[in-house]
Amino acid sequence: MELYDNTEKIQKALLVGIDTGEYDAESSMNELYELVQSAGAEPVASIMQKRDKPDGATCIGSGRLQEIKDFCTEKEIDFIVFDTELTPTQIRNIETETDVRTIDRTMLILDIFAIRAKTNEGKLQVELAQLKYLMPRLSGKGKEMSRLGGGVGTRGPGETKLETDKRHIRRKIEYLKNELEHITNRRDHLRARRKKDGVITVAIVGYTNAGKSTLMNTLTQAGVLSENKLFATLDPTSRALKLPNGVSVMMIDTVGLVRRLPHHLVEAFKSTLEEAALADIILNVCDASSKEYKLHLDVTNQLLYDLGCSDRPIVTVFNKCDLVGNPDDLPNGKEYVRICAKNGIGTKELLRAIERNLPVRLRKFSLLIPFDKASLLSVLRKAGALQSEKYTADGIRAEAIVEEPLWYMVEQYQIDL
Repeated sequence: MELYDNTEKIQKALLVGIDTGEYDAESSMNELYELVQSAGAEPVASIMQKRDKPDGATCIGSGRLQEIKDFCTEKEIDFIVFDTELTPTQIRNIETETDVRTIDRTMLILDIFAIRAKTNEGKLQVELAQLKYLMPRLSGKGKEMSRLGGGVGTRGPGETKLETDKRHIRRKIEYLKNELEHITNRRDHLRARRKKDGVITVAIVGYTNAGKSTLMNTLTQAGVLSENKLFATLDPTSRALKLPNGVSVMMIDTVGLVRRLPHHLVEAFKSTLEEAALADIILNVCDASSKEYKLHLDVTNQLLYDLGCSDRPIVTVFNKCDLVGNPDDLPNGKEYVRICAKNGIGTKELLRAIERNLPVRLRKFSLLIPFDKASLLSVLRKAGALQSEKYTADGIRAEAIVEEPLWYMVEQYQIDL
């Protein structure tokens, strides 16, 4: 019998960034720090180098690469993660020089996706994205392939030795595409059914770790995983919510976004993001306590624009306002709501904002309908508007949520309670 310790050693990471002036490199490195933590590793230190452009051979340059090698040896670093996308040649040269496994930002995000995916669709999307990313990086694989194992940047197909057979990978990619197409078709049928049944959908979108899942749980008690981690939720969750005016809507929680999310990753998760594209109302949730909340909103708004959501009502939801020094400094107006999803502050205002943006105009009526007009109840039932009814000596008391075209039929029977 072989005894072993099943406790996993936390891997230590060195973060490396290149500042070419194309984006805020410092903020991006801060986000990379959080991503590494979300992957279950320990970011030990970071190195930033200003360059006009990345070095073609090693991205960072030979002089700085020697410093990285010495640091990794001294601190026993398990892997290096670059805050940019590396070419196969750069990865090979860096690993040859440092003798330390090296991954890039995209590989790290894919690794987190592999951890977080729970549904069959999510797992298929992750594997497809990983294989597409792996394909052009197969040539010349040798020593670096022997480094693959259970750890950051290696979860998913990296453990399956598929790297040795491009034809096998191509077949696998086609299989995954077909499987996802079947799932997408089922999702389309579900959307069509919702539309036919008059179900109103409200999508929660926003930057990762903005508190979308916490908001979902607060509003619907959905039980969605809610952690202070990037990409805590990867798979879409749908739950029904009854608004104060009596109207029921379908709330949909979607995957979070990050800056500089590679295009092929967006494509891989397009069917999930389409939940937002096809929703009747969109809640754009952002962490108001973040110094970069404006950038986060820009990232989300740009994606919503790319998905063709410009014609939909979008409510900007400033979350974590309890951590903001002066909430009055935040933008204000009908299209903005300030909340703290964790303790429920501001949710009443948010629900009112959803009601204001419903695709149909609705009013709640308390009615006293004469017995000889009882046929009106059938009309209200058919329209799905009748909430309750009670026969009394004076007539039929009823509560109804009525769409505007039927207001004229019930207004004369309205009573004050």
